Amino acid sequence: YNAIRNAAALIDISPLFKYRLTGADATRLVDRIITRDARKVSVGQVVYTPWCDERGKVIDDGTVSRLEENTYRWTAADPSLRWFTQNAAGMDVDIEDISETVAALALQGPTSARLLKTMVQGAEIEELKYFRVTRGKIAGVPIEISRTGYTGDLGYEIWVPSEQALTVWDALVKAGQAFDIHPAGMLALDVSRIEAGLLLIDVDFHSSKKALIDEQRYSPFEMGLGRLVSLDKNRFVGQAALIAEQKRGHAREIVGLEIDWPEVEALYEAVGLPPAVSPIASRVAVPVFKDGTQVGKATSSTWSPTLKKMIALATIKHENSIPGTKVQFEITVEAVRHRVAARVAKTPFFNPKRKTATPTFGG
Repeated sequence: YNAIRNAAALIDISPLFKYRLTGADATRLVDRIITRDARKVSVGQVVYTPWCDERGKVIDDGTVSRLEENTYRWTAADPSLRWFTQNAAGMDVDIEDISETVAALALQGPTSARLLKTMVQGAEIEELKYFRVTRGKIAGVPIEISRTGYTGDLGYEIWVPSEQALTVWDALVKAGQAFDIHPAGMLALDVSRIEAGLLLIDVDFHSSKKALIDEQRYSPFEMGLGRLVSLDKNRFVGQAALIAEQKRGHAREIVGLEIDWPEVEALYEAVGLPPAVSPIASRVAVPVFKDGTQVGKATSSTWSPTLKKMIALATIKHENSIPGTKVQFEITVEAVRHRVAARVAKTPFFNPKRKTATPTFGG
């Protein structure tokens, strides 16, 4: 975690599902599935987007990179080949599952740009803008580099043929010693993504394909992703349902919570214990109350080492979702349940300028 926030962390994100779309109708297919306007995505641009079923409920979220005029790379948390293929009926487009043939390495943290600048041939790292992708080589291996990540920090994702991924990993680790590089795993990534206000499927929301009850299905508006829905673009899956939802409003929303730490400390002090908070983020849902009535649930919570705060992502009733709203968060101390004060907060909790700024290479 400290490497992500203070130096450079190298994370293997190869388990992502990855697809390559090529053909004259590739843009048409992307535009038909995602909620964003794919026609506005230029070559070399990456977009984060959800995609929905016919009822306007989110199936998954991920990134779509436009590598060439008619070539896209699409990442997803869940298998998506069947859904993409179903929607491609009658279109001139080839959909290839590249999950096993393309590896992905996330290089994240304040020193990541300086490290890459010393290593990448054929690409100008200082010119690579936020959510853009370029091509180059590391240790002689052809790669694609996108300025993207799941940490909410300055960072890059390196896309490399699977059989050469180890060569690139080893080269980064070796050259990265001068930049205090450390391998990081999912536990460190989990704390970082909560600080960044980034949602995790099967934890903060459920895919509509796997949901067992309506309560588990979320629309982009309920996920706080309304800004990523272009209702006036060409027809796309779920459009009519989302237009109707925008008119009537949504009943709940995923928001950030900041928990009152002195109240948490007092509960531990009352039983003679020092405050105990796991360094591992919790994915156990806990109730959130307002005036004694449950108004939602916190789905991800963690102690933020950078912000020195206890924070959470929570689904709560829309009328209670305004930043600053006071609520109560359930916490268990020595098997006894308590409620501590919390307030609704804007996400991301942590949003450093370096994430989107042009990296500096001095010193």
